This record gives sequence, C-alpha cells and structure tokens, in this order.
Amino acid sequence: MTGGDDSKGGGLDWAAAYKRLERLASTTEAATSVDPVREAALLDERARALARPLEHQRQAGPLLELVHFRSGEQDYALETRFVLEVMRAPEQLVPLPGAPELLHGLTLLHGEVLAVVELAPLFGRSAPATHGPVLVVGQGRPELGLRADVVEEVLVLARDTLLAPPPALGAQERTLVSGISRDGIIVLEAEALLGDGRLFFDFSEERSA
Repeated sequence: MTGGDDSKGGGLDWAAAYKRLERLASTTEAATSVDPVREAALLDERARALARPLEHQRQAGPLLELVHFRSGEQDYALETRFVLEVMRAPEQLVPLPGAPELLHGLTLLHGEVLAVVELAPLFGRSAPATHGPVLVVGQGRPELGLRADVVEEVLVLARDTLLAPPPALGAQERTLVSGISRDGIIVLEAEALLGDGRLFFDFSEERSA
C-alpha cells in the first residue's frame, strides 16, 4: 500500500517482513478458505438485517447502510459501500516490530500488499495488541485495512438521527466522524479516513533498500 508522506522506516526489518509475505502468498488459498457453514450463516444474518422493515415515521433524512464493528473497546460503523470485503484470517497478518502505533502490520490481499492500521491511536487511545478480522476499505479498489476485534451486524440508520461528535474530540479527530449513533457507535467519515495521510505508508523504498 502506498500513500502520504508519513511513513517511518527506521528500525523496521522490511526484508524479514517481505519474506513472510512471500511465504504467505504461496499458501493464501488454503489460509483464506472460509468455513462454508459459517459463511452461509453470515450471509443469512446480513440478508435478515437488510430485509427488516424500516421505521419511516422518524427517518426523514437519507438512510445509511453501515458495517458495525468493534475495535479497541469502541464501537465504530462505516458505510457498506466503502467496505470491499472482510478478511477473517488474522494468521496472515505480518507484524512489524518498531513500526508506528497506527500500523498494525502487513497482509496480502489477492497477491498485493495491504497495510493494516489501528483506529484507536487516531482518537487518543493506545492500540490493542490483539489480532482480529480486517475490513478492507476503499473507493472501488482496496486502499486500506482496518483491524477490528469483531465485526458485528449491518445497520441501517437515518443520517439525521446521528448526534454531533462530542466537543472533547480535537478538530482533526472530528473530521473523521460523521456522527455518533444514540447507542454510542462512532460513524466514521470514510472519505476523510481514506484521505488521512497518517494511515498510509510508502513501502517501495524500504523494499528496495
């Protein structure tokens, strides 16, 4: 994954990381196989969520279809149109000792290297050390991986029911938040997230070094 100018290469063993990624590439098909029973259950759950009738009487504004997920003891949601897929094979993640706190590691997606990042440091909290599913996020193509503790249900909310971001958030953090649901879920502003240079790292120079 390549992007802004905020990469920090010092202290990272890039050669070892890419060797691990190459080994993962040879076993990707087996590692990413999904239990067909679990996959069917997840699809059924999504279908039921989308089929539920909406409460139109108090939903005058545009509706948002959201993927609800939990990361670092906080609930988040992201519009489904920005979530290209969910990777549920954390064993494919390659951690990078000495990397910035935002960079959880690297993984392979269809043979391409994808950076997996943490949301917690963006909101002033420490990044958890645990692995979990990865939401592949982008506008038409994979751009970023978001580590999650668990991916929950698909939600449908009216935009005008969202509460404003709390004043406690700084100006930079507020640009990443569309609003807060009445259940305390932070609805992320996907375009702002994908435009945040702190979440993108240029690996080309480190790989050729």
